[in-house]
Amino acid sequence: MFGFSQGCLALSRWDELNTFFREAGAEVIFGLNALNGRTIASDGSAKGAWNSSNAEALIRYTVNKNFTIFGWELGNELSGSGIGTSVAPDQYASDITNLHDIVRKTYASLGKRKKKPLVLAPGGFYDANWLTEFINKTPKNSLQVVTHHIYNLGPGDDTHLIDRILDPSYLDGGSSPFSGLQGILKSSGSSAVAWVGEAGGAYNSGHNLVTNAFVFSFWYLDQLGMASSYNTKTYCRQSLVGGNYGLLNPTTFVPNPDYYSALLWHRLMGTKVLSTSFSGTKKIRAYAHCSKKSQGITILLINLDGNTIANVHVSTENAITIQTAQQHHQNRRSEFARMAKGSKVNAHVREEYHLTAGGDDLHSQTVLLNGKVLAVNNTSGSIPSMEPVEARLSDPITIAPFSIVFAHIANVTVPACMSNS
Repeated sequence: MFGFSQGCLALSRWDELNTFFREAGAEVIFGLNALNGRTIASDGSAKGAWNSSNAEALIRYTVNKNFTIFGWELGNELSGSGIGTSVAPDQYASDITNLHDIVRKTYASLGKRKKKPLVLAPGGFYDANWLTEFINKTPKNSLQVVTHHIYNLGPGDDTHLIDRILDPSYLDGGSSPFSGLQGILKSSGSSAVAWVGEAGGAYNSGHNLVTNAFVFSFWYLDQLGMASSYNTKTYCRQSLVGGNYGLLNPTTFVPNPDYYSALLWHRLMGTKVLSTSFSGTKKIRAYAHCSKKSQGITILLINLDGNTIANVHVSTENAITIQTAQQHHQNRRSEFARMAKGSKVNAHVREEYHLTAGGDDLHSQTVLLNGKVLAVNNTSGSIPSMEPVEARLSDPITIAPFSIVFAHIANVTVPACMSNS
């Protein structure tokens, strides 16, 4: 369809990949070709039922080899108007029922020895009408995850990518698919949950020194915070390796800045999302979760302003409220250990992780944590330790221009973080 040559995943290659998955500890979602067996009509849409025979053979082989696959996803960008072609929602619902039956029957032989994989779909762009019909016509137990893709910054060759990333109003607009899908799932009564199945921000492989540079962590972390606030359960980044939006350099495999941003999120932010608001400049983005493996809460603060330091206070009386104490213009360089006095909260200390760009250059592929360059060990290849700095909880959080702060506050009791729900 897009001019690529014919391709085939050989079973020998599948064996090699599963060895890699096992050694890496990866939880793998495998995307199945949903166009197999269909014909392309004169209007450009794909007609007919999905021919599942090839997919069923692969799934059966996978079970016989005792490979662990976390989920099987049907199709790629065929929902709504689709990319290249599209499949009608009622037909897609029928095809998902078929896939669910294949998974159920094939894994039945394993009994309870191995958890049955998830069934996911449609892996396309948000289209309210299409998704509403698809979800409503899919049997409730056939689909566990509704996946959608995010490339809301436009094409990778667009010269205004950074302008959009630094525009809080533009970032706010990114909430539409999250809130829309949350509403559709709730009104349908479906037990399926929402995932972002693929998100590279800027399509056509992103943009060198933008989507693989420090500046992209503003977009990426804002997306993670925003998606979580609308009950999105999983967010899959495009990509680990490949294109200009990979978390790793495609030649050296050295981590790009977003790798470290994702790692801090993964280590610090728990699965319980707290209602969070920020009072002050629109250039500060604020999110808060119950901390992942410790007491208290973790706050994510993103400063989209390149000239202004923000000193902020945190209140946890009802929801998490973050207020700007003072703002002033200063050189971007700041001392992380020196913070101004005066706050409502009175306890001991908090832990802070400040991320800034190498050389204060948003295009930099080097990221600093609390003023120190993060780099893998040249000999062992190990990831550097990511240690916080401590600050008095009575002091405001100081956010340098064009920087990101994770603040872990252990000595805060939030009822939502104490419940088991």
